[in-house]
Amino acid sequence: MRLIRIHVDAPLAPGAQVELRGKAAEHVARVLRLKPGDSITLFNGNGSDYRSEIKDLWKGSVGVMVHAMATARAESPLALVLVQGIARGERMDLIVQKSTELGVTAIQPVAMTRSVVRLDEDTRAQKLTHWRGVAIAASEQCGRAILPAIAEPIAFARWLQQPPGAGTRRIQLAPDASASLAAAAAGAGRIELLVGPEGGLDEPERDAALAAGYRACRLGPRVLRSETAAVAALAVLQSAAGDLN
Repeated sequence: MRLIRIHVDAPLAPGAQVELRGKAAEHVARVLRLKPGDSITLFNGNGSDYRSEIKDLWKGSVGVMVHAMATARAESPLALVLVQGIARGERMDLIVQKSTELGVTAIQPVAMTRSVVRLDEDTRAQKLTHWRGVAIAASEQCGRAILPAIAEPIAFARWLQQPPGAGTRRIQLAPDASASLAAAAAGAGRIELLVGPEGGLDEPERDAALAAGYRACRLGPRVLRSETAAVAALAVLQSAAGDLN
């Protein structure tokens, strides 16, 4: 039986009555065509799932009763931050979606020299809202009950000015590096993975990243697209130090 999970931005507890509106209500009533008495699972990002039941369908909203709380177990023991050079359109969406499914803790979009997409203040806010929506949909699908934090896009140079968290192992992908990605991840509890946009990092950015403590690691003999490199590298890191085995 398929488990239907819906994210809600509201407090949840057994016995609570929740009214779904907007896209959530449309998805339940029009896309899934659920009826009163059908079971769904709600989550709000606090790490728990809430077994619930549809009670009422109204025009534009759905009434739900929360029955029980269950601890979700889809989070990796590896704290994994993806520092991603902003890629264009659907490529960036794919990176956000798949990295969420692969268990990243956070995503930090960074504007780099070879980033095709240039964001002003308005488009930056719109993109951030959109990416967070992509992460919510991916979390609903993959069983995560804690949403990855997606930070506001910033310039790469500004990101490098911020000190890493305690115990963080910084890694950047570089096709000509000698160090193995899997070996560099062994035994780590927290990793920052730096992936460039289309065209990768330019030479000054690579040097600046090395100076900031990012170790250059290879990911096989082939040059991968940005979205492929991010997904493949995250899978390797989760296999080496996380929960993919």
